[in-house]
Amino acid sequence: MAVMDIVHYGDAILRKKCKPVKQFNGIERLLDDMFDTMYEADGIGLAANQVGLNLHLFIIDISHTEEVEEPFIFINGEIVGSEGECDYDEGCLSIPGVTLNVTRPESIDFKYQSQNGEWSRKTFSGLAARAIQHEIDHLNGVFIVDRIQEIDKMFIQSELKDIEAQSKEESKTRQTLTRYNF
Repeated sequence: MAVMDIVHYGDAILRKKCKPVKQFNGIERLLDDMFDTMYEADGIGLAANQVGLNLHLFIIDISHTEEVEEPFIFINGEIVGSEGECDYDEGCLSIPGVTLNVTRPESIDFKYQSQNGEWSRKTFSGLAARAIQHEIDHLNGVFIVDRIQEIDKMFIQSELKDIEAQSKEESKTRQTLTRYNF
C-alpha cells in the first residue's frame, strides 16, 4: 500500500468527466492506495481523478460517525433521484484550506457498482449523501467553488490562484501512474 499524490485545483484532470471503469481485475491495489491517501490527508472521500486517474470511482469513509459502520467503494455511480435540500460547510482535499457552504439535496437514490462489478441501488441521506454528491461532482469535473454564488467566489480568489499556481508546479514533477494494471 502507498500514499499517492493528491491533485490540486487547477490541474486539467479535475475538470474532465471521468471514464467508466470497465475492468475490475486488479482494482484492489488502487483502492487500498486510495484509502491510504485519503486517511493520510484526513479526508472522508476521495475520487480517482483527485489522484490523477481518469476513472469513474471513489471511496468514502464516514465510519467515525454514527451513520455507517464501514467505508464505501463506489464505481460507475449515478444519482438517479434526490429529495430535500440542506446547507453544509464542505472542504475538499484538492482545494486545501478552503471551506464553503454548499446547498445539496438531503437524500439521494444512488446506483453503483462494487469492486466486484456487481450493481446495487440504495438511498443515502445525511453526511453519506453529501459526500457521495461531492465525489460525483469531482468525477464530472465540478468543484465546490462551482456550487456557490459568484460574489462568494470573490472572497476566495486569492486562495484559488495560489492553489492553482502550486498545482502547475506539482504537475511538472508528477510521475505517470503505471503501477495499476487495469
